[in-house]
Amino acid sequence: FLAAADGLGSIAIDTTQLNMSVTDPTAWATAMNNLGMVPVGLAGQQIVTDSICVPGFDPSLSMMTGITPINPMIPGMGLVPPPPPTDVPVVKEIIHCKSCTLFPPNPNLPPPSTRERPPGCKTVFVGGLPENATEEIIQEVFEQCGDITAIRKSKKNFCHIRFAEEFMVDKAIYLSGYRMRLGSSTDKKDSGRLHVDFAQARDDFYEWECRQRMLAREERHRRKMEEDRLRPPSPPAIMHYSEHEAALLAEKLKDDSKFSEAITVLLTWIERGEVNRRSANQFYSMVQSANSHVRRLMNEKAAHEQEMEQAKESFKNALTGILTQFEQIVAVFNASTRQKAWDHFSKAQRKNIDIWRKHSEELRNAHSEQLMGIRREEEMEMSDDDSGDNPSKKLRVDDSALAAQAYALKEENDSLRWQLDAYRNEVELLKQEKGQLFRTEESLTKDQQLQFLQQTMQGMQQQLLSIQEELNNKKSELDQAKEEQTHTQAMLKVLQEQLKSAKELAEINGHDESQANEINVLTVALVNQDREKNSEKRSPGLKSEKEALLIGIISTFLHVHPFGANIEYLWSYMQQLDSRISANEIEMLLMRLPRMFKQEFTGVGATLEKRWKFCAFEGIKTI
Repeated sequence: FLAAADGLGSIAIDTTQLNMSVTDPTAWATAMNNLGMVPVGLAGQQIVTDSICVPGFDPSLSMMTGITPINPMIPGMGLVPPPPPTDVPVVKEIIHCKSCTLFPPNPNLPPPSTRERPPGCKTVFVGGLPENATEEIIQEVFEQCGDITAIRKSKKNFCHIRFAEEFMVDKAIYLSGYRMRLGSSTDKKDSGRLHVDFAQARDDFYEWECRQRMLAREERHRRKMEEDRLRPPSPPAIMHYSEHEAALLAEKLKDDSKFSEAITVLLTWIERGEVNRRSANQFYSMVQSANSHVRRLMNEKAAHEQEMEQAKESFKNALTGILTQFEQIVAVFNASTRQKAWDHFSKAQRKNIDIWRKHSEELRNAHSEQLMGIRREEEMEMSDDDSGDNPSKKLRVDDSALAAQAYALKEENDSLRWQLDAYRNEVELLKQEKGQLFRTEESLTKDQQLQFLQQTMQGMQQQLLSIQEELNNKKSELDQAKEEQTHTQAMLKVLQEQLKSAKELAEINGHDESQANEINVLTVALVNQDREKNSEKRSPGLKSEKEALLIGIISTFLHVHPFGANIEYLWSYMQQLDSRISANEIEMLLMRLPRMFKQEFTGVGATLEKRWKFCAFEGIKTI
């Protein structure tokens, strides 16, 4: 009947060992088995050799071996089977003892209530005892639950029983609700209903706290061992300064493989204050040895940079080769789509060829954009390196950018022309199929397809014409840029001669730096005036809405910077709004509008800096 309390109902007992002369030994053994008690004979011999609850369990294994006591009543520990489901009714039977008999409570009544179990509880409260019950009778009943260490009986029919282990308390709690009768007497003083509940004892709580502290110490020790194992090794100790150690360190400083270790020791000695008049020369020689490694490190850096450049160059060459092969593959597909070869393919073959051609063109365009991006990065690096040397180099970079754009437009023009030829071939094929078939629903759908293809062909022709016009415009801009380049080079030579003569005069007459600044401003004004004349000759208008937005943003930015801003500062601000814009585009746009933006030089010599200013309020007065 204790199957629900401690899950021991499935443990079998060898009934051949029962040798008691009782009226109903089978029921008594079943009750004791369900209770988890060790059946005892009349003479006190133990019928079962080991504990029924935990076979071979030694409760003394706790503090001595460092093993935490295991509660075998916990389900899932593997020591006892899990308890039966709660919805199964528990059948309690009569328990016959030597001096008394325990009668089970009414199964229809709710189970007796218990208080919350205190931590480490080993003591139970037993109430409702018969008035004539003695400590021997109490011990006879409850010692079957486990070893009893103490019994404290009161005069008011209750007592406290302390067990050796915590799991024994659960067995004693199961007896709550039983009616106890001493012998066969019907006297009221010889019967009583038992109420067993958890009791809070200071000894139990103290032992539980000691066990928890022991587990905490073990956990801290385990964590400390784990931290010590995972902690990185400490750096080697720095030796103290001496002349012998200094001589050894000087040799290590000359060795490239030991330089990093030796320089750390030298830094520690200097920070400790080991440098004095006596050791100053020795420290100076070691510092000189450390300085000798600067050239080696710079050479290593240059070698690594050269390797990186070679790797970039090899990657660019490989990408160029791949792009060339893609062009050849696309050319093969385009040749296959012409009428001479296209007519001999079936519909499925034509469909596959068309899919392959589109896929190859997409890959070719992606690789071409990647290669153009690499070239643009190289051009930007070159323009950044040469930005302070000569303004004519910027014009060369712009010319190369225009040439690259013209080349890209040519490639796009060729691809569109090939697509147009393919569409024409498809139209001719559809016409032939239309003449051969009757006027059915299929022919009507083909007519619709033919009209759609004609419309797409007209759109492609218009797009081709617009691209040709754009190409002509780019060519005219390229010619104008070349003319402007030659003109600016001539003007630059004249201005340089004037500047040299003016500086010589200023040095002869003893003028100060302000006069030199006035000369710089005068030369810049002449250059801006010349640019204004050239811009008036060209008189280009705004090409797109994007340029108008850029002009508005740049005007606002320069208006809040009355002293002007250089092109790098302006480009870094525009990058936050549009990451695809380049500094060359911004500078070309500013140069195209001299009445709105002007460029001035500030500073002298190494501090010379070019700044762009907003001058639209001044320029509108002169229009």
